[in-house]
Amino acid sequence: MSVESIKETAQYITFKLGDELFAINVGQVREVLDLSLITKVPTAPSYMRGVVNVRGSAIPVVDLRLKFGLPRVKDSVQTRIIVLELELDGEGLVLGGLADSVHEVIELEPGQINEPPRIGMRWKTELIQGMGKRGEQFIIILDIAKVFSMDDLIKLEATQQSSVENNKPELAPAS
Repeated sequence: MSVESIKETAQYITFKLGDELFAINVGQVREVLDLSLITKVPTAPSYMRGVVNVRGSAIPVVDLRLKFGLPRVKDSVQTRIIVLELELDGEGLVLGGLADSVHEVIELEPGQINEPPRIGMRWKTELIQGMGKRGEQFIIILDIAKVFSMDDLIKLEATQQSSVENNKPELAPAS
């Protein structure tokens, strides 16, 4: 998805990773949660913090800082889990993205969104849908489905399945 594909005004949820302000289309966000207990999964990729219980379902939680190559930081009272609904290669996936803080839902018109610069960008431009501008502030609009590859989907599903299996009660052997 590129800037040319943005034809109408849309709403985006904004969040921070370090000093950078990012946005994701609200259509891909199920909810935003306060940080809760994240259960570590031993076989998980390094950028995955573990799984969290969301109304009885184990949802994998990805540390977006690590996914983008930023250093890990200590969680704070501002740390939030953004629960995302994605479609990767025709498969639906629900996962949590750990953000340093979540700010607000904003509306951006197509005229407020430009192509990301090809030079001097810290982030891979193929992961960026566009650069929003609100006043003097730039907002990096992520194409969140491109942030996660099919390999990620397979790893996350395996981790989620492993977590479910490890939390099943053990049966006593028959005597």
